[in-house]
Amino acid sequence: MAKKGDWVRIHSIVLKADERTAKLPEDTQKCDLQQWTKGYLQEESAEIGDEVSVETAVGRIVKGTLLEVGPYYTHSYGKFVPEIIEIDKQLRETMFGGDR
Repeated sequence: MAKKGDWVRIHSIVLKADERTAKLPEDTQKCDLQQWTKGYLQEESAEIGDEVSVETAVGRIVKGTLLEVGPYYTHSYGKFVPEIIEIDKQLRETMFGGDR
């Protein structure tokens, strides 16, 4: 459960597929224009799936479906690559004449 002031992520449909311009590629025209927004929950409390409003970091009020409480980044730079350790050693040797 989220409470007022919690940092959350919401989802909303900006334009339905049939409302989008005909100037888009055909496959894009068939898709809704969607928006994911993070902000501070404005309702006193809410559950995932509830329709809520949030205040974004720049002060906009946006409405949508509550997806997540306390969203965070989950990307990475990939799996460990042992060769990078060797590159680091070679680079330090070239730049500084040894390990640092």
